[in-house]
Amino acid sequence: MLKTETPSTAHTELDLYALPDLIDALVDDQARAAAAVRAAAPELALAVEAALPRIQAGGRLFYVGAGTSGRLGVLDSVELHPTFSWPRERALALIAGGEGAMFVAVEGAEDDYPRGADDLHGHAVGPDDVVLLIAASGTTPYVLGALQAAQAAGALTIGIANNPGTPVVGLAEIGITLDTGPEMVSGSTRLKAGSAQKIALNTFSTALMVRLHKVYGNLMVDLRATNRKLVKRALALTVHATGAGEARAADVLQACDQQVKVAIVALRAGVDVATAQARLQAAHGSVRAALKP
Repeated sequence: MLKTETPSTAHTELDLYALPDLIDALVDDQARAAAAVRAAAPELALAVEAALPRIQAGGRLFYVGAGTSGRLGVLDSVELHPTFSWPRERALALIAGGEGAMFVAVEGAEDDYPRGADDLHGHAVGPDDVVLLIAASGTTPYVLGALQAAQAAGALTIGIANNPGTPVVGLAEIGITLDTGPEMVSGSTRLKAGSAQKIALNTFSTALMVRLHKVYGNLMVDLRATNRKLVKRALALTVHATGAGEARAADVLQACDQQVKVAIVALRAGVDVATAQARLQAAHGSVRAALKP
């Protein structure tokens, strides 16, 4: 039996716990998710290193999963645009059962191997693309179908599973095992296994975006200021990075359509917005490189 499906020997009378003890047990168990990702850090680093040149060449990120794993893939893909201005068409999520499965479970969809391949084929996946295949069990047919299609197209395949020695990990070019073991509520991989997947996806995509110069220092400088909260955040980031007064920073941000990177280079280098934009373009988006004389 897969580890994630094996009944846990801990907390076998969970339903009898007093509420404070129940909460403590659940929180403590979730902490093991982070430990599982920590153990997989070398493989995550390999995945980022392998993905970077393909993405720099214009490739896309694909997230493929079913159920909880699919929904976590959707979540990571959606958040890249507002956080890092990553183009929506270059972060695509495929979930077994289609978009409706994001909100309502589509029973049996995860067992459709041909559909996994067909869904990926529908996006004309190619050699520059990076496909993340996410399955707690590591055996989900829909995900394995997509894995086969991605490999046939020459894409980079990164398998993420919570059970060691499973096909999603073993067949992918880079396998990442998040060995979270049995679940406290036996078989419910939305718990510890899902938490580990979320941390791993956060880590992978954020590290990739840092390497793509979407972060300056530890500041999120490539965000999309699409609402009042984000406009305020853009201003705060610009002030923090440059030491400029709020009024001056706001003026420059307005002149460059709230592009934090451009405002930082303009203010710190003492150049106009057009020059700052040209410097960033020549530096492939790197604020540090654009600031060099």
